[in-house]
Amino acid sequence: MSGAGPAGARPTLGGLKWVVIAALVLGAAAVLYVILGSVTKPAGGDSLSPLAHGAMSKLQTPEQPHGYPPIRLIDADGKPVDLAALKGKVVVLNLWATWCAPCKTEMPTLAALQRAYAAQPVKVVAISTDDPAHADQAKAFIAQQQGLTFYHDPTFSYMTAITPRVLGLPTTLIFDKSGMERGVVQGETNWSSPEAHAVIDKLLGS
Repeated sequence: MSGAGPAGARPTLGGLKWVVIAALVLGAAAVLYVILGSVTKPAGGDSLSPLAHGAMSKLQTPEQPHGYPPIRLIDADGKPVDLAALKGKVVVLNLWATWCAPCKTEMPTLAALQRAYAAQPVKVVAISTDDPAHADQAKAFIAQQQGLTFYHDPTFSYMTAITPRVLGLPTTLIFDKSGMERGVVQGETNWSSPEAHAVIDKLLGS
């Protein structure tokens, strides 16, 4: 007998050769994809999530970063303040009020953070959300915090300007040098801690 017909034919050596070549090409492509991915993506990415521990355990990172919120701010002289002018700096934007005890407790640590980075492009923006009737009281409190400048949101614009909305005070938003929000901390924390410094250092280096 001459062997099995076409239905039972065995692959020829030429056919096996092309199968092996195809497998090698696919394997090489997969290896190249992995190598390129490791080159183009920095180890650990640029997320702040790995730094959310210790004093920064409340740190949350936004899924879709926003730019500076359109808060209507004034300074101690009542002049408008444009947050966009702070691009190029790491900005720690803190919302507080004189009636908020945790806000007043953490404020000295924010002042210490500003002093620690006085020679670097870092700006702590502590925004009073007090009623205008209590602005002088808020201004006097900030005057005691060496390194900080008084900012006020007299129309409570932060309540609609920030997404997702602020649920309580203190709330602190962290922006990188390009003006994009990279993290938010809701509640009191120690901004003079090594963990807080690690967050700022990462943004300074990115």
